[in-house]
Amino acid sequence: MKVNGKNLAVEVDGEGPAVLMVHGLGGTSNFYQVQADALADRFQVIRVDSAGAGRSPVAEGISVEAHADDLAAVLDQVGVESAAVVGHSLGTLVVRALAARHPEKVSALVLLGAVREPTEAGRQAQRDRAVVLREKGTAAVAPAVVANALSETTRRDKPEVAAFVRELVMRQDPEGYARNCEALAAATDPGPIDPKLPLLLVTGGDDKVGPPEASHELAAAHGNATVEIVPGIGHWTALEAAQPVTDQLLKFL
Repeated sequence: MKVNGKNLAVEVDGEGPAVLMVHGLGGTSNFYQVQADALADRFQVIRVDSAGAGRSPVAEGISVEAHADDLAAVLDQVGVESAAVVGHSLGTLVVRALAARHPEKVSALVLLGAVREPTEAGRQAQRDRAVVLREKGTAAVAPAVVANALSETTRRDKPEVAAFVRELVMRQDPEGYARNCEALAAATDPGPIDPKLPLLLVTGGDDKVGPPEASHELAAAHGNATVEIVPGIGHWTALEAAQPVTDQLLKFL
C-alpha cells in the first residue's frame, strides 16, 4: 500500500470492529501472528510493517511522528474511521503519537512493553546501534537483542521464541533498522493519554526495556487504565506470553 509517498506492507484479516496492530523496533507484523489469528474471528485486524522494517522498504524521514501519520493514512485507505490500536515497544510511542495527532482515529489503546522517552544514554545507545548496523549488518546486533530483551526464563524454556526473535532481527534491512534506531533516539514523549480513551497496559515482570514502573506511571497519569504484569517474561511481550496477551486483548476489546 502506498501512503505518504512510502510503500508499506499491510495485512488485513477478518471482519468486524477494526484493530490496528503496530510492532516495535526490530519487529514486523508477524510479531502479532498469534493474536491476529485469534482476533480475526471477531475483528478486522490491520497490521503494518513500519517504513524501513520487515517488508516495507527504507524511506526518507523515518520518525515516530511520521510512523503515526502513516498509520492514519493506512486507516483512511482501508476505509476505517477509527480503530482500537495496539502498540509494542517503540510502537507504544508511535500509537500514543497517533492518538495525540489523530485522536479521531483511535477508539482504545493497548500498550505492550510501554517505553518511556529515551534518556540521553538511551539515545546514544540507539545511535551507536545504528552505526553498527550500517558497518556490520544485523548479525552484529541480533545476539544482544536476544540476550537483553528476552527474559532468562524465556530463553531457557522457550528457545523457539528466542530463535524467532533472532530471525526477526536478522531479516531486517540494516539501513531501515538503523533509521528506526535513530527515530527512537530522537523520540520525545507524545504527551498525556486522553483519560476518556480506554487504556490497557501489559508488560513483563522481567522487562528491562519497558519496565513495569513505566506502565504504572502511564496508568497513574491516565487515571482509569488496566495494568497487567506477566511474571517471568521480558520485553517481547506478545511472543513470550502469547496466550496471556491474547486473553487480555480479547477481554479488553
